[in-house]
Amino acid sequence: MRKRWLLLIPIVAIAGIAGWWFRAPLIDRWRTASGGAEHGPRRKIQPDPKTYAVLTKDLERWRKDLSKRHAQAKTEDERAAVERDARVVLEHALPTMMRCWLGTPWDFNGTAKGPGAGKIACGYFVATVLKDAGFQVDRYQLAQQPSENILRSFLAKESCELSVGKEYQAFATQVEAREPGVYIVGLDSHVAFVVIGGEGFRFIHSSGSRPWRVVDEGRAEAGVLQRSKWRMLGNLTADPAVLNRWLKAEKIVVRGA
Repeated sequence: MRKRWLLLIPIVAIAGIAGWWFRAPLIDRWRTASGGAEHGPRRKIQPDPKTYAVLTKDLERWRKDLSKRHAQAKTEDERAAVERDARVVLEHALPTMMRCWLGTPWDFNGTAKGPGAGKIACGYFVATVLKDAGFQVDRYQLAQQPSENILRSFLAKESCELSVGKEYQAFATQVEAREPGVYIVGLDSHVAFVVIGGEGFRFIHSSGSRPWRVVDEGRAEAGVLQRSKWRMLGNLTADPAVLNRWLKAEKIVVRGA
């Protein structure tokens, strides 16, 4: 019965239902992580594998429900409405999944399969979150690619914006003005997520600099992003082709693999 009801929900109800879906403990964690956990003196945050497992399973149920609606849609407008719903769900789920990893130690060769289950390199952090969110991608192949190839495995060249040698404050101001969404950002020798929504942006990554762990940083704290001279940015959740591949569970061919 619940499944049938979910198939009928209009887009105006998606955000509210997504809020119910994550439930109070998850929302509290999200607010803690994004509302000051990395501001001022850093404090230790523990990885949360239990919440991550729940999110992974719930998101797969949502993907299947939305996929069915998408397949049953009779017009382009109906399909576009399902894609908008998918975007809302992913923009709720992905940042919360990322933050379950906070506190997981970084290592250049780290390949942990889940939050706190060992050490994790920057590429493996990005690849594992995307795979666990329902993108059909080989996390080992993806994680081992240069950051440009990681972006281009999901996005067309014209959907990626490259800036070279741009002063950080100017770059950060431009990022804050961009369309909300979950982005991948490729740097000189690093890859990470950028989440834009509300005020400012969050830079979520497995940091190979102090404090050498998965962190959630704001504009002022994002030292790795600030120091990089090469920055490529692409909005995953705003791209219809990406949303379609997620809905249909289509295999994502890793560029350069």
